[in-house]
Amino acid sequence: MIFLTIGTQGPFDRLVLAVDAWCKTKGRGAEIFGQIARPKPGCEPNHFDWVERLDPAEFNRRFAEASLIISHAGMGTIISALEAGKQIVVMPRRFDLGEHRNDHQIATVNQLSTRPGVFVARDETELGARIDQALAATRSAGPPKLSRFADPRFTSALRKLILQPDEQ
Repeated sequence: MIFLTIGTQGPFDRLVLAVDAWCKTKGRGAEIFGQIARPKPGCEPNHFDWVERLDPAEFNRRFAEASLIISHAGMGTIISALEAGKQIVVMPRRFDLGEHRNDHQIATVNQLSTRPGVFVARDETELGARIDQALAATRSAGPPKLSRFADPRFTSALRKLILQPDEQ
């Protein structure tokens, strides 16, 4: 199953419509379930099942059962997918299109574009290809699970900086 989630910042119709178009072209709508808060009239998907909201337990169940996550470029969803060892396709919301208050999601995808398990679609024209790539990758080993803890090299360097600030 593929799970689409758009976060809590309001509608993300551009992503939803691109996923719907991919489903129509590929005939894969039965595999996708989406949580897509408040789509604008005319932007409701026709080729996969969806709801506006899921309670937390149902969201967690669907997230856990999914073999692939498709999402906005929100860090909470990205980190959750990587902690679970799941591939994730992300597309950033854009400020110039009125989808967010700034372009921090573009900065996020710029930083994560080479990370294993993260497939970046910079816009809707790239989305279908990234979904196809991510699905192919799910047939092999998933990405390495992200640890809940910082790399020991980082914490050691930070500890040294805090305990001995004059030596830096």
